[in-house]
Amino acid sequence: MFEVRRLRLLRELALRGTLAAVADALSYSPSTISQQLAQLEKDAGVALLEPDGRRVRLTPHGEVLAAHAARVLDLEEAVRAELASVQPGLTPVRVALLQTAAQALLPRALGLLADREPALRVEVAEVPPEVGLFELSARTFDLVVAEQYPGQTRAHAATVQREPLGSDPVRLALPPEDAATDLRDLQDRAWVMEPEGTAARQWAVQQCRAAGFEPDVRYELADLNAQVRLVAAGHAVGMLPDLLWADARPAVRLVPLPGSPARDLFTAVRGAATSRAGVRAVRDALRDAMAAVVARPEGVG
Repeated sequence: MFEVRRLRLLRELALRGTLAAVADALSYSPSTISQQLAQLEKDAGVALLEPDGRRVRLTPHGEVLAAHAARVLDLEEAVRAELASVQPGLTPVRVALLQTAAQALLPRALGLLADREPALRVEVAEVPPEVGLFELSARTFDLVVAEQYPGQTRAHAATVQREPLGSDPVRLALPPEDAATDLRDLQDRAWVMEPEGTAARQWAVQQCRAAGFEPDVRYELADLNAQVRLVAAGHAVGMLPDLLWADARPAVRLVPLPGSPARDLFTAVRGAATSRAGVRAVRDALRDAMAAVVARPEGVG
C-alpha cells in the first residue's frame, strides 16, 4: 500500500527537479525526503530514482508512479472538499496574490467574507504570478490571482481551472510635470520596470520595441509602489496598471498607451478544489471586489 505522504514527495520531486528544492518547499531535511522515497521504492518494488551527476532523477517507473501520484492527490483533495461541505470553514483556503490585487482587492474581499463566511480561515501570501501558478500545481496554494498581458497568454495546465476577474488598463506613468504625450517621446528616458523573467517586463519591453526603440531600463523593481515613487520624483518613466490607483489619486501623470491595452486578471484553482465551498466563497468575494473597484481612477488622462 502506498502512503499519500510519500506519493506527494515523489510528485514534488517530479515538479521541482531536486531533493533540495523539495526540502525547501516542504520544510523537510533532504535526508528525511531521501528516506521516505527509499521506503516508497520498497513499497513499489522497483527503482524510482537513479543518479544524475550529483542529483537524482526519476526512472521510467518513477515517472509512471509520479503521474499516478498526481491523480491520487487530486482524488484526496476531492474527498476533502466533500467532507468540508459538511462543515464549511474546516479547511483553510491558501491564496497567492500579485501585489496590486493584494492592495486593491484583498481588503474588500476579506470584508465580504467576514459577512458571508465568518468561520472561514483565509491564508494569504503576496507572490509573483509565475511563482503562484507553479506553487498552485504543487499544492502550496489553493487559489491564485494572476495576470496576463495582450498577446502573451500564460500556459494552460490541464489540472487547473481559470475564471476571469476583469481587465485592468495599463498606462504610461510620467513625472507630474512631464509634458510627453507619446511613447516615442520617451526613448531617451530612464525606465523602471519589473525584473527580468516576469510577464510584465517582457510585455513592457515589447511595447517600446514596437515604438522603435530599446528602453534604457536602469531600475528593476518588483514593488510597484517603489516604481511610483521613482517616477513621481522624476527619476524614471514606466508602465503601470490602473488597479494601483483603486484607492488613491495617482501621484504621477498617466498617459494612454497605443491601442489602450489592458492586462487580464484571473483566478486559478486546481480542478479537484473547485468544489470546495471555501474556495468558491473566496473566488466569489474576489470577483465581487474587482467589480467594486472604479474602472477609471480619478486623475487619469
